[in-house]
Amino acid sequence: MLTGLSIRDVVLIEALDLRFEHGLGALTGETGAGKSILLDSLGLALGMRADSGLVRQGATQAVVTASFDLGGDHPALALLAENGLDGEPGEPLLIRRIVKADGGSRATVNDQPASATFLREIGARLVEIHGQHDDRGLLNARGHRALLDNFGRIDTAPVALAYRDWATAEARLQSAAAELETAARDREWLEHAVAELTALGAEDGEEESLAEERAGMQKGARLADDLTAVNAHIDGSAGGSAQLRQAARRLERMADEHPLLTEAIDALDRALIELGEAEDKLAAANDALAFDPARLDAVETRLFELRAIARKHRIDPPALPALAAELAERLARLDSGDAGIAKLEQAVKAARTAYEEAAATVGAQRELAAARLDAAVAGELAPLKLEAARFRTVVERLGETQWSASGRDRVEFEISTNPGAPFAPLVKIASGGELSRFILALKVALAEEGGAGTMIFDEIDRGVGGAVASAIGERLARLSRRAQLLVVTHSPQVAARADRHWLIAKAHDGLVTRTSVRALDPDERREEIARMLSGAEVTAEARAQATRLLTV
Repeated sequence: MLTGLSIRDVVLIEALDLRFEHGLGALTGETGAGKSILLDSLGLALGMRADSGLVRQGATQAVVTASFDLGGDHPALALLAENGLDGEPGEPLLIRRIVKADGGSRATVNDQPASATFLREIGARLVEIHGQHDDRGLLNARGHRALLDNFGRIDTAPVALAYRDWATAEARLQSAAAELETAARDREWLEHAVAELTALGAEDGEEESLAEERAGMQKGARLADDLTAVNAHIDGSAGGSAQLRQAARRLERMADEHPLLTEAIDALDRALIELGEAEDKLAAANDALAFDPARLDAVETRLFELRAIARKHRIDPPALPALAAELAERLARLDSGDAGIAKLEQAVKAARTAYEEAAATVGAQRELAAARLDAAVAGELAPLKLEAARFRTVVERLGETQWSASGRDRVEFEISTNPGAPFAPLVKIASGGELSRFILALKVALAEEGGAGTMIFDEIDRGVGGAVASAIGERLARLSRRAQLLVVTHSPQVAARADRHWLIAKAHDGLVTRTSVRALDPDERREEIARMLSGAEVTAEARAQATRLLTV
Protein backbone atom coordinates (compact mmCIF):
# COMPACT_ATOMS: atom_id res chain seq x y z
CA MET A 1 0.00 0.00 0.00
CA LEU A 2 1.22 3.50 -0.87
CA THR A 3 1.62 5.39 2.42
CA GLY A 4 3.41 8.55 1.41
CA LEU A 5 4.54 10.66 -1.53
CA SER A 6 7.09 13.44 -1.15
CA ILE A 7 7.70 15.72 -4.14
CA ARG A 8 10.36 18.41 -4.45
CA ASP A 9 10.76 20.75 -7.45
CA VAL A 10 8.76 18.82 -10.04
CA VAL A 11 7.37 21.17 -12.75
CA LEU A 12 4.96 23.43 -10.81
CA ILE A 13 5.27 21.62 -7.47
CA GLU A 14 7.83 23.24 -5.19
CA ALA A 15 7.35 21.07 -2.09
CA LEU A 16 4.60 18.59 -1.34
CA ASP A 17 4.19 15.81 1.24
CA LEU A 18 1.13 13.55 1.05
CA ARG A 19 0.04 10.75 3.34
CA PHE A 20 -2.26 7.96 2.12
CA GLU A 21 -4.34 5.27 3.81
CA HIS A 22 -6.28 2.20 2.81
CA GLY A 23 -9.55 2.74 1.01
CA LEU A 24 -10.68 5.02 -1.81
CA GLY A 25 -9.03 8.39 -2.26
CA ALA A 26 -10.23 11.01 -4.75
CA LEU A 27 -8.11 13.74 -6.36
CA THR A 28 -10.05 16.56 -7.95
CA GLY A 29 -9.41 20.02 -9.29
CA GLU A 30 -9.88 22.31 -12.25
CA THR A 31 -8.61 21.16 -15.64
CA GLY A 32 -4.92 22.12 -15.90
CA ALA A 33 -4.45 22.36 -12.15
CA GLY A 34 -1.65 19.79 -12.23
CA LYS A 35 -3.18 16.36 -11.65
CA SER A 36 -0.92 14.92 -14.34
CA ILE A 37 2.12 16.32 -12.51
CA LEU A 38 1.15 14.30 -9.46
CA LEU A 39 0.87 11.09 -11.49
CA ASP A 40 4.10 11.83 -13.38
CA SER A 41 5.86 12.28 -10.04
CA LEU A 42 4.68 8.90 -8.81
CA GLY A 43 5.61 7.45 -12.20
CA LEU A 44 9.18 8.65 -11.70
CA ALA A 45 9.41 6.67 -8.47
CA LEU A 46 8.05 3.64 -10.32
CA GLY A 47 10.72 3.75 -13.05
CA MET A 48 9.21 6.07 -15.66
CA ARG A 49 11.66 7.67 -18.08
CA ALA A 50 13.50 10.54 -16.39
CA ASP A 51 13.03 13.78 -18.33
CA SER A 52 14.92 16.92 -17.34
CA GLY A 53 11.80 18.86 -18.34
CA LEU A 54 10.21 17.66 -15.09
CA VAL A 55 12.66 19.74 -13.02
CA ARG A 56 11.04 22.97 -11.80
CA GLN A 57 12.42 26.06 -13.48
CA GLY A 58 15.32 27.47 -11.47
CA ALA A 59 15.90 24.23 -9.48
CA THR A 60 18.95 22.01 -9.92
CA GLN A 61 17.11 18.76 -9.44
CA ALA A 62 13.72 17.15 -8.84
CA VAL A 63 13.27 14.58 -6.08
CA VAL A 64 10.38 12.17 -5.57
CA THR A 65 10.15 9.75 -2.64
CA ALA A 66 7.40 7.14 -2.39
CA SER A 67 6.90 5.01 0.71
CA PHE A 68 5.02 1.71 0.82
CA ASP A 69 3.78 -0.56 3.57
CA LEU A 70 4.38 -4.22 2.60
CA GLY A 71 2.56 -7.16 4.12
CA GLY A 72 4.45 -10.25 5.22
CA ASP A 73 3.76 -12.12 1.98
CA HIS A 74 4.00 -9.21 -0.46
CA PRO A 75 5.59 -10.30 -3.78
CA ALA A 76 7.86 -7.25 -3.72
CA LEU A 77 9.77 -8.76 -0.76
CA ALA A 78 10.92 -11.73 -2.84
CA LEU A 79 12.08 -9.38 -5.61
CA LEU A 80 14.02 -7.28 -3.10
CA ALA A 81 15.71 -10.41 -1.71
CA GLU A 82 16.62 -11.66 -5.21
CA ASN A 83 18.40 -8.37 -5.89
CA GLY A 84 20.21 -8.20 -2.57
CA LEU A 85 18.20 -5.23 -1.28
CA ASP A 86 16.97 -4.90 2.28
CA GLY A 87 13.26 -5.46 2.77
CA GLU A 88 11.60 -6.75 5.90
CA PRO A 89 7.91 -7.39 6.61
CA GLY A 90 6.54 -4.54 8.70
CA GLU A 91 9.28 -2.13 7.62
CA PRO A 92 8.46 0.64 5.10
CA LEU A 93 9.80 0.41 1.57
CA LEU A 94 11.29 3.73 0.42
CA ILE A 95 11.85 4.44 -3.27
CA ARG A 96 13.61 7.68 -4.18
CA ARG A 97 14.22 9.07 -7.68
CA ILE A 98 16.35 12.14 -8.40
CA VAL A 99 16.33 13.85 -11.80
CA LYS A 100 18.90 16.57 -12.43
CA ALA A 101 18.36 19.61 -14.60
CA ASP A 102 21.21 18.46 -16.88
CA GLY A 103 19.36 15.20 -17.62
CA GLY A 104 21.10 12.80 -15.25
CA SER A 105 19.16 10.67 -12.80
CA ARG A 106 19.67 8.18 -10.01
CA ALA A 107 17.45 6.02 -7.84
CA THR A 108 17.60 4.28 -4.47
CA VAL A 109 15.51 1.60 -2.81
CA ASN A 110 15.75 1.70 0.98
CA ASP A 111 18.74 4.03 0.51
CA GLN A 112 20.55 1.48 -1.68
CA PRO A 113 21.34 2.26 -5.34
CA ALA A 114 18.92 0.78 -7.86
CA SER A 115 18.38 0.97 -11.60
CA ALA A 116 15.35 2.40 -13.38
CA THR A 117 14.73 -1.08 -14.78
CA PHE A 118 14.47 -2.45 -11.25
CA LEU A 119 12.13 0.38 -10.28
CA ARG A 120 9.81 -0.58 -13.14
CA GLU A 121 9.96 -4.22 -12.12
CA ILE A 122 9.15 -3.62 -8.47
CA GLY A 123 6.72 -0.83 -9.34
CA ALA A 124 4.59 -3.31 -11.30
CA ARG A 125 4.20 -5.29 -8.07
CA LEU A 126 3.33 -2.23 -6.02
CA VAL A 127 1.04 -0.03 -8.12
CA GLU A 128 -1.28 -0.41 -11.09
CA ILE A 129 -1.95 2.82 -12.96
CA HIS A 130 -4.92 2.55 -15.30
CA GLY A 131 -5.57 5.21 -17.86
CA GLN A 132 -5.90 5.78 -21.57
CA HIS A 133 -2.13 5.54 -22.12
CA ASP A 134 -1.49 2.61 -19.77
CA ASP A 135 -0.09 -0.59 -21.27
CA ARG A 136 0.57 -2.52 -18.06
CA GLY A 137 -1.52 -4.47 -15.59
CA LEU A 138 -4.65 -6.00 -17.08
CA LEU A 139 -3.69 -4.90 -20.59
CA ASN A 140 -0.63 -7.13 -20.64
CA ALA A 141 -1.71 -10.48 -22.10
CA ARG A 142 1.23 -12.23 -20.47
CA GLY A 143 -0.51 -11.95 -17.11
CA HIS A 144 -4.00 -13.01 -18.23
CA ARG A 145 -3.44 -16.73 -17.64
CA ALA A 146 -2.43 -16.16 -14.02
CA LEU A 147 -5.41 -13.84 -13.50
CA LEU A 148 -7.80 -16.47 -14.87
CA ASP A 149 -6.21 -19.18 -12.70
CA ASN A 150 -6.62 -17.00 -9.62
CA PHE A 151 -10.21 -16.18 -10.54
CA GLY A 152 -11.07 -19.87 -11.03
CA ARG A 153 -8.92 -20.93 -8.04
CA ILE A 154 -7.22 -23.41 -10.35
CA ASP A 155 -4.42 -25.46 -8.79
CA THR A 156 -1.61 -25.66 -11.35
CA ALA A 157 0.82 -27.42 -8.99
CA PRO A 158 0.12 -30.91 -10.46
CA VAL A 159 0.89 -29.58 -13.96
CA ALA A 160 4.14 -28.02 -12.76
CA LEU A 161 5.15 -31.26 -11.03
CA ALA A 162 4.30 -33.37 -14.09
CA TYR A 163 6.23 -30.97 -16.34
CA ARG A 164 9.27 -31.19 -14.08
CA ASP A 165 9.10 -35.01 -14.08
CA TRP A 166 8.79 -35.04 -17.87
CA ALA A 167 11.75 -32.69 -18.26
CA THR A 168 13.81 -34.83 -15.87
CA ALA A 169 12.98 -38.01 -17.79
CA GLU A 170 13.89 -36.30 -21.08
CA ALA A 171 17.20 -35.13 -19.64
CA ARG A 172 18.05 -38.64 -18.43
CA LEU A 173 17.24 -40.11 -21.83
CA GLN A 174 19.34 -37.55 -23.67
CA SER A 175 22.24 -38.01 -21.27
CA ALA A 176 22.11 -41.80 -21.60
CA ALA A 177 21.87 -41.61 -25.39
CA ALA A 178 24.84 -39.23 -25.59
CA GLU A 179 26.84 -41.43 -23.23
CA LEU A 180 25.96 -44.51 -25.22
CA GLU A 181 27.05 -42.85 -28.45
CA THR A 182 30.35 -41.74 -26.93
CA ALA A 183 30.93 -45.12 -25.32
CA ALA A 184 30.25 -46.91 -28.59
CA ARG A 185 32.98 -44.88 -30.29
CA ASP A 186 35.37 -45.70 -27.45
CA ARG A 187 34.46 -49.37 -27.05
CA GLU A 188 37.91 -50.71 -28.02
CA TRP A 189 39.68 -48.37 -25.61
CA LEU A 190 37.12 -49.09 -22.90
CA GLU A 191 37.52 -52.86 -23.20
CA HIS A 192 41.34 -52.55 -23.07
CA ALA A 193 41.22 -50.21 -20.05
CA VAL A 194 38.81 -52.46 -18.14
CA ALA A 195 40.96 -55.53 -18.88
CA GLU A 196 44.12 -53.72 -17.81
CA LEU A 197 42.60 -52.39 -14.56
CA THR A 198 41.01 -55.75 -13.78
CA ALA A 199 44.37 -57.48 -14.23
CA LEU A 200 46.02 -54.85 -12.06
CA GLY A 201 43.48 -55.45 -9.29
CA ALA A 202 44.28 -52.30 -7.36
CA GLU A 203 42.80 -52.29 -3.86
CA ASP A 204 41.69 -49.42 -1.65
CA GLY A 205 44.66 -48.08 0.34
CA GLU A 206 47.12 -50.44 -1.37
CA GLU A 207 49.48 -47.81 -2.75
CA GLU A 208 49.79 -46.04 0.61
CA SER A 209 50.41 -49.32 2.44
CA LEU A 210 53.09 -50.42 -0.05
CA ALA A 211 54.79 -47.02 0.10
CA GLU A 212 55.03 -47.25 3.90
CA GLU A 213 56.40 -50.81 3.74
CA ARG A 214 58.96 -49.84 1.12
CA ALA A 215 60.13 -46.85 3.15
CA GLY A 216 60.63 -49.08 6.19
CA MET A 217 62.65 -51.65 4.26
CA GLN A 218 64.77 -48.93 2.62
CA LYS A 219 65.55 -47.56 6.06
CA GLY A 220 66.63 -51.04 7.23
CA ALA A 221 68.92 -51.41 4.24
CA ARG A 222 70.51 -48.05 4.96
CA LEU A 223 71.17 -48.88 8.67
CA ALA A 224 72.19 -52.54 8.31
CA ASP A 225 76.00 -51.99 8.13
CA ASP A 226 76.05 -49.55 11.05
CA LEU A 227 74.02 -51.92 13.23
CA THR A 228 76.40 -54.78 12.39
CA ALA A 229 79.38 -52.66 13.46
CA VAL A 230 77.65 -51.63 16.71
CA ASN A 231 76.88 -55.28 17.50
CA ALA A 232 80.54 -56.19 16.86
CA HIS A 233 81.67 -53.59 19.42
CA ILE A 234 79.33 -54.96 22.06
CA ASP A 235 78.99 -58.67 21.40
CA GLY A 236 81.55 -61.43 20.78
CA SER A 237 84.75 -62.48 22.57
CA ALA A 238 86.43 -59.16 21.90
CA GLY A 239 83.33 -57.06 22.48
CA GLY A 240 82.69 -54.66 25.30
CA SER A 241 80.38 -57.04 27.12
CA ALA A 242 83.04 -59.81 27.38
CA GLN A 243 85.74 -57.32 28.44
CA LEU A 244 83.56 -55.95 31.24
CA ARG A 245 82.82 -59.45 32.56
CA GLN A 246 86.50 -60.32 32.63
CA ALA A 247 87.26 -57.12 34.49
CA ALA A 248 84.53 -57.88 37.03
CA ARG A 249 85.92 -61.40 37.70
CA ARG A 250 89.43 -60.07 38.39
CA LEU A 251 88.09 -57.42 40.73
CA GLU A 252 86.16 -60.05 42.67
CA ARG A 253 89.46 -61.75 43.49
CA MET A 254 90.85 -58.47 44.86
CA ALA A 255 87.74 -57.13 46.50
CA ASP A 256 88.86 -57.88 50.08
CA GLU A 257 91.96 -55.78 49.69
CA HIS A 258 90.16 -52.43 49.80
CA PRO A 259 86.57 -51.15 50.27
CA LEU A 260 86.71 -49.10 47.09
CA LEU A 261 87.27 -52.24 45.05
CA THR A 262 83.93 -53.58 46.34
CA GLU A 263 82.24 -50.41 45.21
CA ALA A 264 83.94 -50.74 41.80
CA ILE A 265 82.53 -54.27 41.47
CA ASP A 266 79.03 -52.97 42.24
CA ALA A 267 79.40 -50.28 39.54
CA LEU A 268 80.56 -52.89 37.01
CA ASP A 269 77.53 -55.05 37.85
CA ARG A 270 75.23 -52.14 37.17
CA ALA A 271 77.00 -51.40 33.90
CA LEU A 272 76.62 -55.03 32.83
CA ILE A 273 72.88 -54.83 33.56
CA GLU A 274 72.53 -51.63 31.44
CA LEU A 275 74.63 -53.19 28.71
CA GLY A 276 72.33 -56.22 28.70
CA GLU A 277 69.35 -53.95 28.20
CA ALA A 278 71.16 -52.20 25.33
CA GLU A 279 71.81 -55.57 23.72
CA ASP A 280 68.09 -56.42 23.98
CA LYS A 281 67.10 -53.11 22.37
CA LEU A 282 69.60 -53.61 19.56
CA ALA A 283 68.27 -57.10 18.93
CA ALA A 284 64.71 -55.79 18.75
CA ALA A 285 65.81 -52.98 16.40
CA ASN A 286 67.57 -55.53 14.18
CA ASP A 287 64.36 -57.56 14.00
CA ALA A 288 62.23 -54.45 13.22
CA LEU A 289 64.57 -53.21 10.51
CA ALA A 290 65.30 -56.57 9.02
CA PHE A 291 64.12 -56.88 5.40
CA ASP A 292 63.98 -59.35 2.61
CA PRO A 293 65.62 -57.95 -0.54
CA ALA A 294 63.26 -60.06 -2.65
CA ARG A 295 60.24 -58.55 -0.84
CA LEU A 296 61.67 -55.06 -1.38
CA ASP A 297 61.99 -55.75 -5.10
CA ALA A 298 58.43 -57.08 -5.23
CA VAL A 299 57.02 -54.05 -3.37
CA GLU A 300 58.88 -51.58 -5.61
CA THR A 301 57.72 -53.40 -8.74
CA ARG A 302 54.08 -53.25 -7.57
CA LEU A 303 54.35 -49.59 -6.64
CA PHE A 304 55.84 -48.67 -10.01
CA GLU A 305 53.08 -50.60 -11.74
CA LEU A 306 50.28 -48.87 -9.79
CA ARG A 307 51.78 -45.44 -10.34
CA ALA A 308 52.41 -45.97 -14.03
CA ILE A 309 48.77 -46.97 -14.67
CA ALA A 310 47.57 -44.01 -12.59
CA ARG A 311 49.71 -41.61 -14.65
CA LYS A 312 48.33 -43.15 -17.81
CA HIS A 313 44.78 -42.34 -16.72
CA ARG A 314 45.83 -38.96 -15.21
CA ILE A 315 44.60 -39.76 -11.73
CA ASP A 316 46.19 -40.36 -8.33
CA PRO A 317 46.96 -44.02 -7.49
CA PRO A 318 44.35 -44.18 -4.66
CA ALA A 319 41.64 -43.47 -7.28
CA LEU A 320 42.44 -46.59 -9.34
CA PRO A 321 39.83 -48.89 -7.72
CA ALA A 322 37.07 -46.31 -8.28
CA LEU A 323 38.15 -45.81 -11.89
CA ALA A 324 38.11 -49.55 -12.48
CA ALA A 325 34.54 -49.75 -11.13
CA GLU A 326 33.40 -46.74 -13.18
CA LEU A 327 34.82 -48.02 -16.47
CA ALA A 328 33.45 -51.48 -15.84
CA GLU A 329 30.02 -49.97 -15.23
CA ARG A 330 30.25 -47.93 -18.44
CA LEU A 331 31.17 -51.03 -20.38
CA ALA A 332 28.27 -52.92 -18.81
CA ARG A 333 25.88 -50.09 -19.74
CA LEU A 334 27.23 -50.17 -23.25
CA ASP A 335 26.66 -53.91 -23.45
CA SER A 336 23.07 -53.45 -22.22
CA GLY A 337 22.64 -49.96 -23.70
CA ASP A 338 19.74 -50.65 -26.04
CA ALA A 339 17.68 -52.13 -23.23
CA GLY A 340 18.47 -49.16 -20.99
CA ILE A 341 17.55 -46.65 -23.68
CA ALA A 342 14.27 -48.44 -24.32
CA LYS A 343 13.45 -48.29 -20.62
CA LEU A 344 14.22 -44.57 -20.47
CA GLU A 345 12.09 -43.96 -23.57
CA GLN A 346 9.19 -45.67 -21.85
CA ALA A 347 9.73 -43.43 -18.81
CA VAL A 348 9.65 -40.32 -21.02
CA LYS A 349 6.47 -41.51 -22.71
CA ALA A 350 4.80 -42.14 -19.35
CA ALA A 351 5.90 -38.74 -18.00
CA ARG A 352 4.60 -36.98 -21.10
CA THR A 353 1.26 -38.75 -20.80
CA ALA A 354 1.00 -37.72 -17.14
CA TYR A 355 1.77 -34.11 -18.08
CA GLU A 356 -0.80 -34.09 -20.89
CA GLU A 357 -3.46 -35.47 -18.55
CA ALA A 358 -2.68 -32.87 -15.88
CA ALA A 359 -2.56 -30.08 -18.47
CA ALA A 360 -5.86 -31.24 -20.00
CA THR A 361 -7.50 -31.12 -16.57
CA VAL A 362 -6.24 -27.59 -15.99
CA GLY A 363 -7.26 -26.60 -19.52
CA ALA A 364 -10.81 -27.79 -18.92
CA GLN A 365 -10.90 -25.88 -15.62
CA ARG A 366 -9.70 -22.76 -17.41
CA GLU A 367 -12.46 -23.03 -19.99
CA LEU A 368 -15.06 -23.28 -17.25
CA ALA A 369 -13.50 -20.37 -15.36
CA ALA A 370 -13.36 -18.35 -18.60
CA ALA A 371 -17.11 -18.82 -19.10
CA ARG A 372 -17.78 -17.68 -15.53
CA LEU A 373 -15.46 -14.67 -15.91
CA ASP A 374 -17.12 -13.67 -19.21
CA ALA A 375 -20.51 -13.76 -17.52
CA ALA A 376 -19.23 -11.75 -14.53
CA VAL A 377 -17.70 -9.07 -16.75
CA ALA A 378 -20.82 -8.93 -18.93
CA GLY A 379 -22.85 -8.14 -15.82
CA GLU A 380 -20.63 -5.14 -15.13
CA LEU A 381 -20.65 -3.62 -18.64
CA ALA A 382 -24.19 -2.25 -18.91
CA PRO A 383 -24.09 -0.14 -15.73
CA LEU A 384 -20.83 1.36 -17.03
CA LYS A 385 -22.48 2.41 -20.31
CA LEU A 386 -20.75 -0.37 -22.24
CA GLU A 387 -23.90 -2.35 -23.00
CA ALA A 388 -23.02 -2.66 -26.70
CA ALA A 389 -19.64 -4.17 -25.91
CA ARG A 390 -18.85 -7.83 -25.54
CA PHE A 391 -16.04 -9.41 -23.56
CA ARG A 392 -14.53 -12.85 -23.92
CA THR A 393 -11.67 -14.82 -22.44
CA VAL A 394 -9.79 -16.73 -25.14
CA VAL A 395 -8.33 -20.07 -24.04
CA GLU A 396 -6.48 -21.83 -26.84
CA ARG A 397 -3.99 -24.67 -27.11
CA LEU A 398 -0.34 -23.75 -27.61
CA GLY A 399 2.08 -25.62 -29.82
CA GLU A 400 4.20 -28.23 -28.08
CA THR A 401 7.30 -26.03 -28.20
CA GLN A 402 5.44 -23.53 -25.99
CA TRP A 403 4.22 -25.97 -23.35
CA SER A 404 5.43 -25.08 -19.88
CA ALA A 405 5.00 -25.75 -16.20
CA SER A 406 1.86 -23.58 -16.41
CA GLY A 407 0.21 -25.86 -18.94
CA ARG A 408 -0.58 -25.88 -22.66
CA ASP A 409 -2.96 -22.92 -22.83
CA ARG A 410 -2.70 -19.33 -23.98
CA VAL A 411 -5.14 -17.00 -22.26
CA GLU A 412 -6.05 -13.50 -23.45
CA PHE A 413 -8.85 -11.08 -22.70
CA GLU A 414 -10.56 -9.61 -25.78
CA ILE A 415 -13.43 -7.21 -26.45
CA SER A 416 -15.75 -6.17 -29.22
CA THR A 417 -16.92 -2.60 -28.68
CA ASN A 418 -19.83 -2.61 -31.13
CA PRO A 419 -22.29 -5.19 -32.46
CA GLY A 420 -20.76 -7.04 -35.37
CA ALA A 421 -17.27 -5.71 -34.69
CA PRO A 422 -14.50 -8.32 -34.40
CA PHE A 423 -12.92 -9.21 -31.09
CA ALA A 424 -9.43 -7.84 -30.39
CA PRO A 425 -7.19 -7.10 -27.39
CA LEU A 426 -8.46 -4.32 -25.11
CA VAL A 427 -5.53 -1.99 -25.71
CA LYS A 428 -5.98 -2.03 -29.50
CA ILE A 429 -9.64 -1.08 -29.90
CA ALA A 430 -10.89 0.63 -26.74
CA SER A 431 -10.92 4.44 -26.47
CA GLY A 432 -9.49 6.13 -23.38
CA GLY A 433 -12.74 6.34 -21.46
CA GLU A 434 -13.90 2.89 -22.55
CA LEU A 435 -10.57 1.38 -21.66
CA SER A 436 -10.67 2.60 -18.08
CA ARG A 437 -14.25 1.37 -17.64
CA PHE A 438 -13.39 -2.03 -19.15
CA ILE A 439 -10.52 -2.31 -16.70
CA LEU A 440 -12.82 -1.39 -13.84
CA ALA A 441 -15.34 -4.03 -14.95
CA LEU A 442 -12.57 -6.62 -15.10
CA LYS A 443 -11.23 -5.59 -11.71
CA VAL A 444 -14.65 -5.95 -10.13
CA ALA A 445 -15.24 -9.32 -11.81
CA LEU A 446 -11.82 -10.62 -10.79
CA ALA A 447 -12.42 -9.40 -7.24
CA GLU A 448 -8.87 -8.08 -7.19
CA GLU A 449 -7.28 -11.52 -7.44
CA GLY A 450 -3.60 -11.20 -8.22
CA GLY A 451 -3.50 -7.41 -8.46
CA ALA A 452 -1.17 -4.87 -6.92
CA GLY A 453 -1.92 -3.45 -3.48
CA THR A 454 -2.47 0.05 -4.89
CA MET A 455 -4.53 0.93 -7.96
CA ILE A 456 -4.78 4.35 -9.57
CA PHE A 457 -7.52 5.19 -12.07
CA ASP A 458 -6.84 8.27 -14.14
CA GLU A 459 -10.10 9.99 -15.23
CA ILE A 460 -11.97 6.71 -15.45
CA ASP A 461 -15.21 8.72 -15.63
CA ARG A 462 -14.25 10.78 -18.67
CA GLY A 463 -17.23 11.41 -20.93
CA VAL A 464 -19.85 9.92 -18.62
CA GLY A 465 -22.12 11.24 -15.91
CA GLY A 466 -25.31 10.59 -14.02
CA ALA A 467 -26.12 6.94 -13.39
CA VAL A 468 -22.93 5.72 -15.12
CA ALA A 469 -20.76 7.92 -12.91
CA SER A 470 -22.64 6.63 -9.88
CA ALA A 471 -22.06 3.05 -11.02
CA ILE A 472 -18.35 3.79 -11.42
CA GLY A 473 -18.20 5.30 -7.93
CA GLU A 474 -20.03 2.33 -6.43
CA ARG A 475 -17.66 -0.15 -8.05
CA LEU A 476 -14.57 1.79 -7.04
CA ALA A 477 -15.81 1.86 -3.47
CA ARG A 478 -16.42 -1.88 -3.61
CA LEU A 479 -12.90 -2.54 -4.90
CA SER A 480 -11.37 -0.27 -2.26
CA ARG A 481 -12.50 -2.67 0.45
CA ARG A 482 -9.88 -5.12 -0.87
CA ALA A 483 -7.14 -2.74 -1.99
CA GLN A 484 -6.03 0.87 -1.86
CA LEU A 485 -7.55 2.94 -4.70
CA LEU A 486 -6.74 6.46 -5.86
CA VAL A 487 -8.88 8.02 -8.55
CA VAL A 488 -8.32 11.24 -10.49
CA THR A 489 -11.86 12.32 -11.27
CA HIS A 490 -14.07 15.10 -12.59
CA SER A 491 -17.21 13.31 -11.44
CA PRO A 492 -18.91 14.45 -8.22
CA GLN A 493 -20.62 11.04 -7.99
CA VAL A 494 -17.23 9.32 -7.90
CA ALA A 495 -15.59 11.86 -5.56
CA ALA A 496 -18.49 11.52 -3.12
CA ARG A 497 -17.78 7.80 -2.74
CA ALA A 498 -14.20 8.40 -1.57
CA ASP A 499 -12.99 7.87 1.97
CA ARG A 500 -10.52 10.76 1.57
CA HIS A 501 -10.47 13.72 -0.77
CA TRP A 502 -7.58 15.90 -2.00
CA LEU A 503 -7.91 19.12 -3.97
CA ILE A 504 -5.30 19.94 -6.59
CA ALA A 505 -5.05 23.66 -7.31
CA LYS A 506 -2.80 25.99 -9.26
CA ALA A 507 -1.98 29.50 -8.05
CA HIS A 508 0.05 32.42 -9.51
CA ASP A 509 1.57 35.12 -7.32
CA GLY A 510 2.57 37.34 -10.22
CA LEU A 511 6.01 35.81 -10.55
CA VAL A 512 5.75 32.05 -10.06
CA THR A 513 2.99 29.54 -10.76
CA ARG A 514 2.70 26.74 -8.23
CA THR A 515 0.57 23.61 -7.90
CA SER A 516 -0.58 22.59 -4.44
CA VAL A 517 -2.44 19.57 -3.07
CA ARG A 518 -4.32 19.60 0.22
CA ALA A 519 -6.60 17.22 2.05
CA LEU A 520 -10.15 18.47 2.46
CA ASP A 521 -12.13 18.43 5.67
CA PRO A 522 -15.86 17.52 5.51
CA ASP A 523 -17.03 21.09 4.87
CA GLU A 524 -14.37 21.76 2.27
CA ARG A 525 -15.16 18.48 0.62
CA ARG A 526 -18.87 19.34 0.36
CA GLU A 527 -17.93 22.69 -1.20
CA GLU A 528 -15.62 21.03 -3.76
CA ILE A 529 -18.26 18.50 -4.79
CA ALA A 530 -20.77 21.35 -5.09
CA ARG A 531 -18.29 23.17 -7.37
CA MET A 532 -17.97 20.05 -9.49
CA LEU A 533 -21.76 19.96 -9.78
CA SER A 534 -22.38 23.62 -10.59
CA GLY A 535 -19.24 25.00 -12.19
CA ALA A 536 -17.77 28.42 -11.48
CA GLU A 537 -20.63 29.65 -9.24
CA VAL A 538 -21.53 27.32 -6.39
CA THR A 539 -25.27 27.45 -5.75
CA ALA A 540 -27.34 26.41 -2.78
CA GLU A 541 -28.90 23.68 -4.88
CA ALA A 542 -25.41 22.35 -5.70
CA ARG A 543 -24.49 22.31 -2.00
CA ALA A 544 -27.71 20.46 -1.19
CA GLN A 545 -27.00 17.92 -3.94
CA ALA A 546 -23.42 17.53 -2.68
CA THR A 547 -24.77 16.78 0.78
CA ARG A 548 -27.10 14.14 -0.65
CA LEU A 549 -24.24 12.51 -2.57
CA LEU A 550 -22.04 12.43 0.51
CA THR A 551 -24.74 10.75 2.60
CA VAL A 552 -25.51 7.97 0.10
